[in-house]
Amino acid sequence: MPAIYRFDVKWGDTDAAGIVFYPNFYKWMDEATHHFFATAGFSSSRILAERQTIIPLLEAHCQFKSPLQFEDEVEVQSEIQELRKKVFKIGHRFIKDGQPVAEGYEIRAWAHFNEKPKAFPIPEDIKEILLAGTSNR
Repeated sequence: MPAIYRFDVKWGDTDAAGIVFYPNFYKWMDEATHHFFATAGFSSSRILAERQTIIPLLEAHCQFKSPLQFEDEVEVQSEIQELRKKVFKIGHRFIKDGQPVAEGYEIRAWAHFNEKPKAFPIPEDIKEILLAGTSNR
């Protein structure tokens, strides 16, 4: 079961034609990823404070199917698609009125943040939560 992140499109998210400006999808994927971790009990601030760990973005992609406009109610369904030793791929589906409007993913690393970020293996307790999905949320 995916984690669900909901929002309404704001006026400032749109361009002169009244359609969502495409970089906002990447902003919302980032927000949905942090929401995914927070609903699993590992907010970004908690991960940083307790584990001195961050999840930097390595790659992002989004495919647009239909436009969003001001005041549209949107649901982003996020779930882990791939889990490797030090990185994970999280997929995002944007839904409006039950219909997909965009799909994308992010690839992120599990990294310590000392002088500069350095990837290291994802801890087993975190892997278990990520692999379990959102059924316990």
